[in-house]
Amino acid sequence: MSTRTVIESYFKALEGKTGWEALLADKVAFTSFASPNRTIAGKQAYIEATKRFYSTIQSFEVRGLIVEGAKACAQTRYQLKGPAGPFESDVAEIFTVRDDRIATLGIYFDSAPFPK
Repeated sequence: MSTRTVIESYFKALEGKTGWEALLADKVAFTSFASPNRTIAGKQAYIEATKRFYSTIQSFEVRGLIVEGAKACAQTRYQLKGPAGPFESDVAEIFTVRDDRIATLGIYFDSAPFPK
């Protein structure tokens, strides 16, 4: 699969709320660049650490996707359900694809809209 196909498949699976995990490499490396930076290594650790976030997604929109070789950058907007009601978060997601799986994922977002 091409890098574009892998990333588009990931977002389609995320939209359907099933199967997105299969597109992650076993040794996926995740970095959140929101302050403070946070790094997670490995598929199971990533799934466990992010299950709360994924459970709050009401909908999302891929507003742009740039692909160059094995790398991709997606500009996304998530509509999330928080304790005080829904809110939106704009995110830049940076991917590297190897062997038809997401090998690295980094995200940049403004943490201000998130409940404290």
